[in-house]
Amino acid sequence: MDVVVMARALFGTSLGFHIIYATLGVGLPVMIIIAEVLYLIKKDSDYALMARRWTKGFAILLAVSIASGTIVGVLISLLFPNFMEIVGQVIALPFQMEIFAFLIEAVFMSIYLYAADRLPPSLRIVSIISVAIGATASAILITDVHAWMNTPAGFNITPNGDITDIDVWAAFFNPSFGVTAIHVTLSAYMTVSFLIASIAALRLMRRKLSAAERNYHKKALMIALYFGALTSLATAINGHETAQMLHEYNPRKLAAAEGLFETTRYAPLSVGGYTSLEDQRVKYAIEIPNGLSFLAGDRFDTEVLGLNEWPQELWPPLYVHVLFNVMVGIGTVLILIALLALFWKHVLKKEFPGWMLAVLVVSGPLALIAIEAGWCFSCIGRQPWTITDVLRTGEAATKSNSVNILFYLFLILYVTLLFVTGFIMRHYFKRNPVSNDLAKGSS
Repeated sequence: MDVVVMARALFGTSLGFHIIYATLGVGLPVMIIIAEVLYLIKKDSDYALMARRWTKGFAILLAVSIASGTIVGVLISLLFPNFMEIVGQVIALPFQMEIFAFLIEAVFMSIYLYAADRLPPSLRIVSIISVAIGATASAILITDVHAWMNTPAGFNITPNGDITDIDVWAAFFNPSFGVTAIHVTLSAYMTVSFLIASIAALRLMRRKLSAAERNYHKKALMIALYFGALTSLATAINGHETAQMLHEYNPRKLAAAEGLFETTRYAPLSVGGYTSLEDQRVKYAIEIPNGLSFLAGDRFDTEVLGLNEWPQELWPPLYVHVLFNVMVGIGTVLILIALLALFWKHVLKKEFPGWMLAVLVVSGPLALIAIEAGWCFSCIGRQPWTITDVLRTGEAATKSNSVNILFYLFLILYVTLLFVTGFIMRHYFKRNPVSNDLAKGSS
């Protein structure tokens, strides 16, 4: 198979694997903070127990996240050496700053993990807040490089390929940095919220639960639903801002996302379906009149550029429309699930029926699928460029013929790590069920 295709496949698989652990690593500390604060306010030991148990899971996931993140960093240098040559000159600053963010996260995670029982609640909160700051900053700084790849800034390039007029701060604060950083952060918080809701709902579906266990899982579920509703709504608002950023700085990607071929005013928003090159439209879609124009510019008569404004060889793959729809569709469903659950609880004042618990169980995996679809859309939607309108992926990639072997070896490694992580998590929490911890707390 083509070396460039295999290089993309290897890096994409590595990033797709790492993003699961990275997302959980950003969101879990915030959930732990919420539990610690609630314990400090309410003096309810259930919240302290939640924080401790979530921390154990976080520690297991963090180990794999560090290893997989290191692999991603090494692979990007090996697979795309010409890309790294430009990165090293223009946008190395976020990589350098990320080292300090990781140091903060690691140091305070050690303090919180090993000394939490000997610290007063206020200092425990300070330490886990520091972990959250380090984790979030680390994600934002790495994401900054991704944002710069989509909207490069802070340099000029001569006809013979020399990089000149470098401005590291202009590169750092590139046009898509703000909306991308906020989107990555909010979506991580949202995903972890729904994963915790999913686990709590699964436990509540069990019939043989003591009253103490049932109350514990209900509290965890409500924390997750409140935070999930808030972050999912905020993510949707930020998604609107992201569409406007694409309209201004990368209209080709927006056109591919919506399967729009001709430049159009009052452009409709196509929901579902697939993009047909032959028919030059999205087939079997539900069209919302003027929706895309409003999304792009807050006006129904906004002119949205179509793909035919550019040569076809510069178009992103047309299937990114499906990826975009998966991301947005699942995000919309999660908002509705959270709002319905809160309405059921606070307006109808009823216990969650079995069917609603089943829906909540599904919400966690759906959130992870949305994260993967979102990253795939963002990266694949940039093709055929590694750095938009500056460096093509074919020019950036390695010429080594060993990529095929590496792809299969790393694929086996990632599948193994997924099973090992799942086994360790299941083994640990099965040997240390919440019922034992609740019994210790009451004794």
